[in-house]
Amino acid sequence: MVVNWSLEAYKWMLAVKRIQHISFGRAFKAVLSGISFSISTPNSIGEYVGRVLYMSEGNRIKAISLTVVANMSQLIVTFAAGLAALLLIRQDLVLEGIATQAFVNAFIWVSAIITVTLLLFYFRLPWLIKIIDKLPQVSKFAWAIEAIEHINATLLVKFLSLSVVRFAIFSLQYFLLFQLFDVNVSVLQRWMGISVMFLVMAIIPTIALFTDLGLKNELSIQLMGLFTTNHLGVSLTSLSIWLINLVFPALIGSLLILGIKNIFKHRNEST
Repeated sequence: MVVNWSLEAYKWMLAVKRIQHISFGRAFKAVLSGISFSISTPNSIGEYVGRVLYMSEGNRIKAISLTVVANMSQLIVTFAAGLAALLLIRQDLVLEGIATQAFVNAFIWVSAIITVTLLLFYFRLPWLIKIIDKLPQVSKFAWAIEAIEHINATLLVKFLSLSVVRFAIFSLQYFLLFQLFDVNVSVLQRWMGISVMFLVMAIIPTIALFTDLGLKNELSIQLMGLFTTNHLGVSLTSLSIWLINLVFPALIGSLLILGIKNIFKHRNEST
């Protein structure tokens, strides 16, 4: 858990340093606070609110656009890994009656189109910002995204690299917990099941606190059920991942947010 969110904190620190230099410790607190906000909002939208609390007031809107870019890199890795796993597992899904051939093929095509589109947008962001600047309807809001213009290909590749490592950490968490709960499947089978699950979770709108656990558990049982009958072990793994990656960090983030509120309160009283 610590390694996972430390990598995310470092990635976010690199993203926002274009507009404001912050310490790693501050970035780590921002990430945890973001988790606290995100678990009760659709598809973790609240994450941006929690993070920008740690930015200077004039940089908060700009930080959101940079955070979107950093998060896009993780989304690209999720889609790419999920698509590769889906291509390997598709026959098993059809043979076991989990999905029809037509549905699997359509899902593969949609995932491939989204992956390619994300990559094109990701590596053409400065060019897109210049086009947006020329549109009279949105040009007055260009200041909010102008920081993206200064992101170069080296930094984008660095974001992707950190996202790949984070994805490996996610997978390792599942591998270790499967081992703990005696879910005996091969490394390749684990990777395929986990990658397809992450892909589906990235597409379906969810609210982490209310739907994330149930959906992940159902997907895990369906996908890992292709290779194992230990459904209890799979369910316990899903529960553990939910607690480790969301609930515990969100509780810590909530305490940090309370600290921020107290700081703001004291400042207002002094003025």
